[in-house]
Order: sequence, then C-alpha cells, then structure tokens
Amino acid sequence: MKYTIQIVGVGGQGVLLASMVLGNAAMNRGYKVAMSEVHGMAQRGGSVLSTVRFGDEVISPLEADGCADLIMGFEPAETVRNMPLGNRDTAVLMNLDPVYPSMVAAGFEKYPEIDDLIKSVEDVNPNLVTLDATKLAIEAGKAVAANAVMIGAVAAMKDFPLMKEDLLEALKAQVPPKFLDLNVRAFEMGYNAVKN
Repeated sequence: MKYTIQIVGVGGQGVLLASMVLGNAAMNRGYKVAMSEVHGMAQRGGSVLSTVRFGDEVISPLEADGCADLIMGFEPAETVRNMPLGNRDTAVLMNLDPVYPSMVAAGFEKYPEIDDLIKSVEDVNPNLVTLDATKLAIEAGKAVAANAVMIGAVAAMKDFPLMKEDLLEALKAQVPPKFLDLNVRAFEMGYNAVKN
C-alpha cells in the first residue's frame, strides 16, 4: 500500500502543521513515511505545496503529477490550480474560504466566484468534498484552528487509510498545550462536517 497526500494552500494557513500531523500519524501506525518540505512563499501568503507519502514501499518524498490519492486544499483557488496533481479517482477536500492575493485585496484584480471554482473541480473530478473550515474554526474558538478542522475533515474522508484516533493523537502531540482544547474542538467539527 502507498498513499500520497498533496496539501496545497497559501503561507500562514497551517500547511506545515497539517503535514507534520499526517506524517506523524502514519509513522505511529507503522508506515514508512516520506515528506517534502513546504515549497513556496510560506511567510508571505504565496502558494504553498507539501507532499506526504506513506505506506509499505515509500522511498521518494515526491510524487508524479496525476498520482495523488488525496488533494487537501486549504484555499479554493490553490485547490483548482493544483488539480493536475491528481486524477479522476483522487479524493479532493477543499476549504471554501478564500485568501485574497494582494492584487485582489488592492482592487486591481477580481477573485473567481467560489461556485465557479467548485464547478471547475467537479468538471474533472467527481470526488470533491467542500467545507468552510475557517467558519467552523471560528465557531470552535479561533480562525487559526482552520488547519485542525481540515485535519479532522480528512479523518472522515471515504477510504482514507488512517483512523480518526491516529490523526487526533498526532494533532494533540503537535500543538502547544494552551491551544489543545481549541484544536481538539476544531478537529471534531471538521470530522463531523464531512461525516454527516
């Protein structure tokens, strides 16, 4: 068994934390794990991509285009931009909360309509699951816990090979104690949003 997750988003969304949690959960389950570093302008709100691969025969931390088992999109436009990493059978989880690039925020460019972004994914892949992770994180206590919402949501994805408990334990080990309750709440909200 080999499983590849491509985590895409923009700097500051917690792509690195998600990578660490998923990788550690797989290691704790006894799988070989290979991870790429986060590629992109992580400190400046630029595009970020991290690859997590695990299984019995994993060697390389990188995966060929079109071979991802799961695309975990923290930002809608970045999810669409990175669809070539997967194929028609790839599971896709997309956060619907946009992060506006500086040119959009300044009013020089227009961000695509969310419904158009959803349709462009659905046109090439029937396995899209969407949620507003940021809204759920705010309900849990703070918007910064959106990455914990996304990790919880992954735990509920159809055919995801790691168990909910694996991911929750890895998340607990990764976050500072003062943010533990917030992250556990956010994780559970993400899990329930996809499960139900």
